[in-house]
Amino acid sequence: MADRVLVAEAVGDSGLDLLRIAGFDVEVGIGWSREQLEERIAAFEGILVRSATQVDADLIARAPNLHVIARAGVGIDNIDVTAATKRGIIVANAPRSNIVTAAEHTLALLLALARNIPQAHGALTAGRWERKNFTGTELMDKTLGVLGFGRIGQLVAVRAKAFGMRVIAYDPYVASERYQNLGVEKCDSSDALYAQADFISVHLPNTAETEGWLDAQAFAKMRDGVRILNVARGSLIVDDDLKAALDSGKVAGAALDVFRSEPITDHPLFGYPSVIVTPHLGASTAEANDRAGYQAAEQIVAALQGGSVTTAINAPSIKPEDMEFLGPFLPLCRHLGRLGTALALCGSVDGIEVECHGKVAERDTRPLAVAALLGALQGHTEEHVNDVNAHAIAEERGIRVTETSSTTARDFTDLIRVTVVCGDGRTTVAGTTIGNRNRPHLLQAWGQRFNLQLEPHLTLFRYVDRPGVIGLVGTLFGERGVNIDSAAVGHSPDDGEQRDAVMILTTDADVPQSLIDEIIESSEYFIDGRTVALD
Repeated sequence: MADRVLVAEAVGDSGLDLLRIAGFDVEVGIGWSREQLEERIAAFEGILVRSATQVDADLIARAPNLHVIARAGVGIDNIDVTAATKRGIIVANAPRSNIVTAAEHTLALLLALARNIPQAHGALTAGRWERKNFTGTELMDKTLGVLGFGRIGQLVAVRAKAFGMRVIAYDPYVASERYQNLGVEKCDSSDALYAQADFISVHLPNTAETEGWLDAQAFAKMRDGVRILNVARGSLIVDDDLKAALDSGKVAGAALDVFRSEPITDHPLFGYPSVIVTPHLGASTAEANDRAGYQAAEQIVAALQGGSVTTAINAPSIKPEDMEFLGPFLPLCRHLGRLGTALALCGSVDGIEVECHGKVAERDTRPLAVAALLGALQGHTEEHVNDVNAHAIAEERGIRVTETSSTTARDFTDLIRVTVVCGDGRTTVAGTTIGNRNRPHLLQAWGQRFNLQLEPHLTLFRYVDRPGVIGLVGTLFGERGVNIDSAAVGHSPDDGEQRDAVMILTTDADVPQSLIDEIIESSEYFIDGRTVALD
């Protein structure tokens, strides 16, 4: 008997045809009520949805035969991935379905912004011939700054270069070689981009770090008369600060496709003569909609016929016998990946090397390399990074991932070493697990060795080894109400020369960056300081 697939929302005919050609019994349930869905879901092995159908834990509990949930689109907010994973149900999406569409919409807004097309259209259809009021600017020889150089940002760059634009970009999680291959100039900081760009297009991921990225301080660093485009996420721009920059003339114009809350018809910038707005059309083309349905259908076919589900959100489980041994090392590897990239803080990550030493190397260590990659990339890419797509996303960004293993480990039974490669620079961190509860411990960072249990809030200082430095840090932490839980110090051998030391502190709360800056400025002996939040 053929597997049954429920298509709960409208998708293109190509997706439906693919499912039928594959031999599935396809039922289209568009318009079903929640009650109907709950009553009938038990009969299906697969379900294809868009954004309206809520595949929550209750519905999943009513679907004993369900093997795969496919989302025809990028977001998965309407699917309870945790509940599906517990049941062994694969959840997949179509993350590449709209990247061309989003890039093309960015270019459409770029041209409209440069040539005042919507404003001129509005005046002419209202009966006003105002040719002199809408003198535009050419794109040729202008500089486009791309903030976030992932898949969409790279497509925008290629298309902008066809107009004769100079393209610069900032994204430290893209290898230098990728910039070179696309003929795009790499900026080592967003400030460097602000200082050069005539147009700025934002393509950053939506994270706590990128919230309000374009604020008053950012606008102040930009060139006078800059124009801003946002076809990514509304939260990336502080609306009030953009409004002030437009009012002052610092920003000459803006094109916005996304907003902090949607749908919205009343916004402070609506009606501004120099602002172009569209109602989140970045992914809205017939081709993208059809492509999303087809790609989601492909994942259902793969899941139900034993193929490779290339866009799975929840990774296949590690074999039980391997999980028992490797499981405790997965959090350690994620921490090392995140810490290594935080300490490197380079212009671009070119490679990530993962070394496994000791008994752990006797196992299949690929999950450990993936975990390190997750730690390095999480929160820095356009789409959510998971165990399935981590290597693919790294490859798209030109980041080389290498894995090596050795069954010998000096001083410890097991040792994991992660190295972040940035050009000629290499930043290595190392760790292990200790005790019956396999607590993750940091053994090496910034070239120094120590042994400290990793906790969620970590602060590191590199300094010239002198008496009183540790006490100074403790005093300033205490004055600012920051409680130190534990500390460790590593330093070079005393050979009569100036030696550096590294101090690592764990605290019970985040350490504000202002405190780190204050400490570094308080003494000539401090070289660097970082605070890192581990999950």
